[in-house]
Amino acid sequence: MARVAERKPEWPEPGDLVIATVETVTDYGAYVKLDEFGKRGLLHVSEISSSWIRNIRDFVRENQKLVLKVLRVDLEKGHIDLSLRRVTKREKIEKIKSWKKERKADALLRGVAEKLGLSVDEVYEQAGRVVDEHFGLYEGLEKAAFEGFEVLTAVGVAENVAKVFAEVAAERIHVKLVKVKGVLEVRCMKPNGVRVIQEAFLGAVKAEKPKDAAVRFYVVAAPKYSVEVAAENYKRAEEVLQKVSQRVVDNVVAAGGQGSFRREK
Repeated sequence: MARVAERKPEWPEPGDLVIATVETVTDYGAYVKLDEFGKRGLLHVSEISSSWIRNIRDFVRENQKLVLKVLRVDLEKGHIDLSLRRVTKREKIEKIKSWKKERKADALLRGVAEKLGLSVDEVYEQAGRVVDEHFGLYEGLEKAAFEGFEVLTAVGVAENVAKVFAEVAAERIHVKLVKVKGVLEVRCMKPNGVRVIQEAFLGAVKAEKPKDAAVRFYVVAAPKYSVEVAAENYKRAEEVLQKVSQRVVDNVVAAGGQGSFRREK
């Protein structure tokens, strides 16, 4: 995996979690390559498992990917001691998740660089760094895919570059959305009642401006309308659903009508 300049130090620090590929297995341990640093390290047999090891290859084998914890780093000798048994299940899951995101982010940067005719390092310096600092690089690209390029220009990325970031992100990142629904019941008996209700819906979405959520309305059978909100997580989806629905009701009531909202399970 290509590593963008300065995004990672040259050497890991003691306590760091690293992704490593097993190269050679011996009776006393395994030599591994640290994928993110291009360095080699030793996983001593005593650091493989807390239980007794009869056959080391029952625990590690050549070409296996492992999440390891850095114990010691000797810069003079270029030696890195690693541990498998000290990595918790949660740490392993989180490290693999972040490593995958980092690989995806690097691939996206390469896509942006190709479209802009720049090197990956140039793209990172011009825009990737500030995105990384504000959101995390992959998270920032994910936001751009869902919310649009404006989320990047808001933190200082030039508009032309932000648009390419958002374009590439939208092509390659498929954001998993959750949906929540509710039912609005609104009436307005005034001569312009239909228009009042239409403007209540439009005004509610415009007032809330939920760029990180998609809001849709459907006619069930007047005076009942279904409202659906899609967002990245349930907390945000629920928040937008409640705010937009309450705004619709308030708008109709303010115009002389009646309204109520019911959350659908």
